[in-house]
Amino acid sequence: MTIDQKKRKPTGRPTLSVKVWRGQEQGAFSTYDVPRQDSQTVLDVVTHIQRFIEPSLAYRFACRVGMCGSCAVTVNGKARWSCRTHVADVVDGQGRLEIAPLANLPVIKDLATDMSRFFDKWARAKGRFTGAATRHDDFQRVEPASPERIAANAGIECIGCGICYASCDVVGWRPDFLGPAALNRAWTLVNDVRDIEQQDRLRAVAGDAGCHSCHTQGSCTERCPKELTPTMSIAGLKRTVAKAAVRGKL
Repeated sequence: MTIDQKKRKPTGRPTLSVKVWRGQEQGAFSTYDVPRQDSQTVLDVVTHIQRFIEPSLAYRFACRVGMCGSCAVTVNGKARWSCRTHVADVVDGQGRLEIAPLANLPVIKDLATDMSRFFDKWARAKGRFTGAATRHDDFQRVEPASPERIAANAGIECIGCGICYASCDVVGWRPDFLGPAALNRAWTLVNDVRDIEQQDRLRAVAGDAGCHSCHTQGSCTERCPKELTPTMSIAGLKRTVAKAAVRGKL
């Protein structure tokens, strides 16, 4: 038996049977036996496979503490971040685990997806802050208890992991849909009283691919690892766009 075979078939301790997507869009699942550990995360499993079994396995991670969002994958059919998802919470009754790339995004290789489309939609939704003040002006102050500040704060902690985007059926049905992350970001800026691109932003999210395409299924809110509510943000955009249209400001 070769060294590689020994690594593939650990003995003397419980193991997980892990199916991992290999290849690109037309790839297939490969199965690996991974030692079961206490407090083991999905990222721990993927890292073990890459380090000890399949060095060519492609995946992403950075912070390992749920801050960067780069490690998101599909685990047993649901998009999750791998660094904070414990195997014990997702493995099936027979000790099996299936790990695949995020849905609704092109696969570069194995578990790594091309996020360009995701971030391009942030730009299309005018997801950048544009203010009028310069470095020579005093700090602009926002009242902490104002309704606008409260609404913006509710969605500001997005880490751009793409889990909501991968979980959105509407994105799967119509790829031009801006998606929950871009629209959530637009909502935070619509409520930023310092921003000066409000009218252009509302026009950007009011089109056929914008907020009105959302079916309010709530998958984005259900799956968000930061417990944000993109569904509510999109509902807020719908109301704001409707009011602006009635007032002739679009």
